[in-house]
Amino acid sequence: MSKAHRGKGILDKTNRSRGTCPVTGQTGVKLLYEQEIDGKKVNISKIGRAVLKNKKAAEAKKEAPAEKTE
Repeated sequence: MSKAHRGKGILDKTNRSRGTCPVTGQTGVKLLYEQEIDGKKVNISKIGRAVLKNKKAAEAKKEAPAEKTE
């Protein structure tokens, strides 16, 4: 079956929600995810969202004390 309505929600947005991701710097990507960066809400790409999530997880792992097994 065809997917006639795919992406219909972003057609009315400026540039169809495409632009440069402020996190990764990639151009021409869909900026669909709203994220607060430095106290300002910006739209970021799917990959930019994953980058921020992975950075947060890495910081949490560093802060957590390492478990020792004996």
